[in-house]
Amino acid sequence: MIATSGSNDYVCLDAGTLHYGIEKAIQAKLLHGTAEEVLKKNIKGYLISHAHLDHLAGMIINSPDDSSKNIYGLDYCLDVLKDKYFSWKSWANFADEGEKPALGKYHYTVLTPGIEMPLQNTDMQVTAFSLSHGNPYQSTAFLVRHNEAYALYLGDTGADSVEHSDKMHQLWQYVAPLLKAKKLKALFIEVSFANEQPDKQLFGHLTPRWLMSSLENLASLSGKEALNNFPVVITHIKPGGNREQVIRTQLKAYNPLHVKLIIPEQGKLLTF
Repeated sequence: MIATSGSNDYVCLDAGTLHYGIEKAIQAKLLHGTAEEVLKKNIKGYLISHAHLDHLAGMIINSPDDSSKNIYGLDYCLDVLKDKYFSWKSWANFADEGEKPALGKYHYTVLTPGIEMPLQNTDMQVTAFSLSHGNPYQSTAFLVRHNEAYALYLGDTGADSVEHSDKMHQLWQYVAPLLKAKKLKALFIEVSFANEQPDKQLFGHLTPRWLMSSLENLASLSGKEALNNFPVVITHIKPGGNREQVIRTQLKAYNPLHVKLIIPEQGKLLTF
């Protein structure tokens, strides 16, 4: 959940979990009221990077108790929601398009890559960019803006050289001037696997090594000094064994750009 400082008008950056996360934040006194009230009143929309279940299951499961709001995404992602999830074959169609009857609670808002759009009922805007997630499959990066401050969230993505793609490089070209001007306040990016995972078994994900390689590509465009102590929030660590601890160790062991590595905790506020 992301909002501007002092505001209670949030959007969700993906929604794999929802109700449990809200409850954790209420327990930590970061959100107020019941989970149902926060869901209905404070969450103003969903930015869905791609249509894998771990990125939207919470939204779907909680949809009967939700209020009317927008689902934002690139067309390929929203098409899967229409055809596979809100379809009556797998779940009631709570959206305003797709299989009849359409209950009309959610409105699909198609984002165009590189074109900024307002996030309704908030004071934020968003620009979407396509990512490669196991080429030819796609994911999305969301650049969220409030006035002259930006935060960049990447859904699942692989490194360009593994994906045989240039989508990450194109994204870096766009945001490098913002980073250099200190307008980009934070980067949220996945590290799913440890370095031991073979490239052919990454399935469109990053390791600590591939993260640092990608950030070095960004540094070549922005200058290395722009990344010194820059907040990089690590998302999407896949569960299993002691993987989280191994990834933490590997990230700290090789951080040539001296970025500020942050592993978020559910129910803990991050401010940038």
